[in-house]
Amino acid sequence: MNIVRTTLAEMAAFDEIIDVRSPAEFAEDHIPGAINCPVLDNEQRIQVGTLYKQVSPFEAKKIGAALVAENIGRHLRERFLDKPKDWKPLICCWRGGNRSGSMTTIFRAIGWKACQLEGGYKTYRSHVIAELEKLPATFRFKVICGPTGSAKTRILQAIGHLGEQILDLEGLASHKGSVLGVLPGEPQPSQKWFETSLLLALQKLDQSRPVYVEAESRKIGNLHLPQAVIDGIRGGQCLSIEASLAARVRFLLVDYDYFLTLPDLLVQRLDVLQGLQSRETLTRWHELVRAGDWQPLVEQLLEQHYDPLYRRSQNHNFGGLDKPTVFASDDLSPAGIQSLAERIAQSQTAQTD
Repeated sequence: MNIVRTTLAEMAAFDEIIDVRSPAEFAEDHIPGAINCPVLDNEQRIQVGTLYKQVSPFEAKKIGAALVAENIGRHLRERFLDKPKDWKPLICCWRGGNRSGSMTTIFRAIGWKACQLEGGYKTYRSHVIAELEKLPATFRFKVICGPTGSAKTRILQAIGHLGEQILDLEGLASHKGSVLGVLPGEPQPSQKWFETSLLLALQKLDQSRPVYVEAESRKIGNLHLPQAVIDGIRGGQCLSIEASLAARVRFLLVDYDYFLTLPDLLVQRLDVLQGLQSRETLTRWHELVRAGDWQPLVEQLLEQHYDPLYRRSQNHNFGGLDKPTVFASDDLSPAGIQSLAERIAQSQTAQTD
């Protein structure tokens, strides 16, 4: 029986996308909306690969075929017996080879209109990379700028709740962006899944309307922003938040309150600053953590580390900062953030009227 193949352009015509790669491959990245039905699990894939390299391709194929047949049979019993005859699944593996071919052949023999994705996940990954190289340039970005503690992310999210278009990069990256930005219990996604999620977010945006985004560096935690996204943000209109030091300290003590109960994690994150801050400074900050003196710690972090870093990086990287639209505030409470969001949205609407 010939395997019927189809392309990415035809994905919408299928009832379900089945990714037959191993759970580890699927977890790293996959086509959004796909389900994982591995024909070889993580350990089995290693086993077959080792046989292929160390014994012979023939021996590997025998064991692999047996395992694939067992796993496809299990998926049939557990997940697909209720599917009607006109069900039309799209099946993919790494590059449209034997793994997806095996399931496609069996499903078509049953009578389902199964197709194999030409080129597999590898083709989809190439599509993501290509789209992220060109799509960001089609948007007009309005960039929320301001030093650390200016509540930029919260303001951005409040602007989104007002009905404006936003691109929440830190939300996609599961990280707050700074050296202390790690979120306890929320690991960052893989680089590939971050890019897949980013493309999905961009595709949902209306190119005829502006997109609000927060000023970011090249990295958010361990993740790299695509160059076209960086270029788009750095060429956008800067909306600068100028909040008082006292307001920023109050905001950070609330927004990073989990560090108050995780002092060891905070000390660990501060140690990343070795080489940027003197040993004496880090020792003093460690002592403030141990003593629970949070306000002076936050003030010193802002004045001695974050603010100088912000002035160097933002003035160098963001062209729009030479003539920013400034929004001053001494209140970064939830009510103050809402007020800032409304002021920003109203000012930008007035510009287009």
